[in-house]
Amino acid sequence: MKANRLFALGLSAAMAVGMLAGCGSSASSATSTASAAEASSTAAKSTGKGKVYMLNFKPETDQAWQNLAKDYKKETGVEVNVLTAADGQYATTLQSEMAKSDAPTIFNIGNTTAAQQWNDYTYDLKDSDLYKHLSNKDLAINYDGKVAGVANCYESYGIIYNKAIIKSYGKLDKAVVKSADEITSLDTLEKVADDIQNRIDEVNTQLADDGSDYQITEAFASAGLDDGSSWRFSGHLVNMPLYYEFKDAGLEDLTAGQAEVTGKYLDNYKRVWDMYVRDSAADAKTLNSGALNAESEFGNGEAVFYQNGDWEYSALTDEENGYLVTSDDIDMMPIYFGVDDENEALCVGTENHWAVNSKASEDDINASLEFLNWVITSDEGRKAVTEKMGLTAPFDTFTGDFQTKNVFAQTSQKLQDDGKKIVDWSFNATPNVDDWRADFVSALTAYTDGSGDWDAVKTAFTDGWANQWKLAQEASAES
Repeated sequence: MKANRLFALGLSAAMAVGMLAGCGSSASSATSTASAAEASSTAAKSTGKGKVYMLNFKPETDQAWQNLAKDYKKETGVEVNVLTAADGQYATTLQSEMAKSDAPTIFNIGNTTAAQQWNDYTYDLKDSDLYKHLSNKDLAINYDGKVAGVANCYESYGIIYNKAIIKSYGKLDKAVVKSADEITSLDTLEKVADDIQNRIDEVNTQLADDGSDYQITEAFASAGLDDGSSWRFSGHLVNMPLYYEFKDAGLEDLTAGQAEVTGKYLDNYKRVWDMYVRDSAADAKTLNSGALNAESEFGNGEAVFYQNGDWEYSALTDEENGYLVTSDDIDMMPIYFGVDDENEALCVGTENHWAVNSKASEDDINASLEFLNWVITSDEGRKAVTEKMGLTAPFDTFTGDFQTKNVFAQTSQKLQDDGKKIVDWSFNATPNVDDWRADFVSALTAYTDGSGDWDAVKTAFTDGWANQWKLAQEASAES
């Protein structure tokens, strides 16, 4: 995600640390705008209508929340205090604050494991207006017979592509497709990417004839395996085989995971990965060098396809970055995987869910629910979420002027409206995520540069998963 690399203690921390934080998260090193002690002290002051104390997860949204808190108090008289944890410190801050007498009334949980850890503290939101307004109930966390958390934003990822370049390519003799709309499966995508890669000069000639400034060097932007990029493939692309395997296993929560994985769909992963590598200008032996910049390659019109998410929209369209691509030329398609392509939407999910503290007083619970409902229904709240925070909100109240301006997010919603099925973020279940990914990337790098074989990738995927799951369980039991 650039830093979107998109939560609690014990097993939850082991599974979540290092994950790509959801909802366009930033690498910001922002710290709390008030000390935990100050927030708790202020939160203790009640207006008699109940009070609200929110422990915010996202540092980059802090000022917007502080402003909303002031606006809400001015409008209703209800005290709202917001403490924003420093980047990367949410789990420890949450543990500290929950141990106090004036604990947060609203907090964040990232996944089912976090819901399990904080089960005694999560109020059942199933009858709340917040849950009723949730446009896609798959974006709630259900645990222990209750709605433990409701997503406050969501992100989508897939394959970003340049419509204009594909349109010019489509004018070539014997082009596989005439426009990007015809790419609806891995079979077609593979043929198009291969053909473009083999006809770079012809495509560039056609682009020039069409008056375009784009000049391509590759079909796919580089698939970097350095620490700053490998999460796209050890997390986001790995999500695909995990998702379909978890579906086959009949898991109710496709983001919760299971103790063992078989690698049933790893051949599909290999097929996509091999396409990324062969249809790129990057030297396969240098993918882990850290010298590659896929965003720049795509942004400057050198690449036609780029696996990433909707958080890239602002970077690609920011005039200060000086990229050639325009919002009119870019869009996103699913990561077609050769399994259920005709029904597949983008990968949609979040690691940001509002939970309400069930141990708070009844007045404080009601005040917290009323505040969150105001955020998603009032003009002030909705404007802050979409414009100031830059988030895509999964509520039916975000219509008209409050709809996201992000083209990728709009495509994600359209695919869902057309009946396509979102691909859940099953990578959220990765046990000891940093360690598992490191081993997987090491094996994938060796396979790609020719120093290793695919069997080692399979072993890292399956045996590595089982080992790390066991270690994570043991760590959780000891905590």
